[in-house]
Amino acid sequence: MLNFNQLRAFYHAARTQHFTRAARELFITQPAVTAQIKSLESACNLTLFRKKGRKLYLTNEGTILFEQVSKIFEQEKEIEKTISGMLNMSVGMLRIGTTKTYARYLMPCLISRFLKVYPNIKITVHEGTSKDMLQDLLEFRNDIAIISKVIEKEEVCYTPFRREEVVLILSPSHPLAGSDTISFGSIAKEPVIMKEPGSGTRKEVDALYEAGKYVPNVLMESGNIELIKQLVMQGEAFSFLVRAGVDEEISSGRLASVQLRGCQPWLDVNIACLKEQELSPPALAFVEMLESLHTNEAPREDIGTLIGRILASTTGSFHN
Repeated sequence: MLNFNQLRAFYHAARTQHFTRAARELFITQPAVTAQIKSLESACNLTLFRKKGRKLYLTNEGTILFEQVSKIFEQEKEIEKTISGMLNMSVGMLRIGTTKTYARYLMPCLISRFLKVYPNIKITVHEGTSKDMLQDLLEFRNDIAIISKVIEKEEVCYTPFRREEVVLILSPSHPLAGSDTISFGSIAKEPVIMKEPGSGTRKEVDALYEAGKYVPNVLMESGNIELIKQLVMQGEAFSFLVRAGVDEEISSGRLASVQLRGCQPWLDVNIACLKEQELSPPALAFVEMLESLHTNEAPREDIGTLIGRILASTTGSFHN
């Protein structure tokens, strides 16, 4: 069995050609270095050094061993650099889970801002329902998640980030499309396209039906936001989506949105982390950036406004 203390003493003695210099580099006494090398020679049953005066000379066997041992301690230096790099975030990785809407509309801006400060962090974004991203967090596939609280888990810590408006969308040709406001009951029995189970939007919409004691007439369920929008445009059904995902189509007149009276749904978006797990330096820095962007004005601030704030903010610090 190799003894790395003996190999380290051998490496420094061979490199400096001197027991005393090796001892100085290792912060031990010269007799301790001599003893380590004698133990190594005894264990190997080889003579590794010849000595002339105070200077050391490697034997042929010592030269061969030094070539191999040098690789070990050169790699050790690289490992130390990597560890240091992970601590100061000149190297590292970050895995984020989020919803499909956030992955498309907000994450590019957030990641761009983060990488301006930490350009060498490798980021992986997983997207899916809030339920799926929560499960990925619990199984350590994500470091953090930006999701709605669809399920309460005692091992997960939720920090409020934003509130997103969930809007009713209709075809512009729908009879109710020109109304200022409508009751939920006036549309509750019509065909509806639902987000998939496990999404925060689906949870809020289900609550609307339950509150009014209605049974939804579900035409289709889908996690594909673009498919849902296209079907609504064609007049197949109505749906509910986060405003950020439909603003462009509403502004261009391809979709219509009507305010519900007395039951406007909002989606609370949180930063989710595991309570008993310490965040890695990149994850901690990303959470600090998100927290610096949190504002009490979030219910009245659309994603476009938030992106504008991000772009206008100082990139050198997430606390400015």
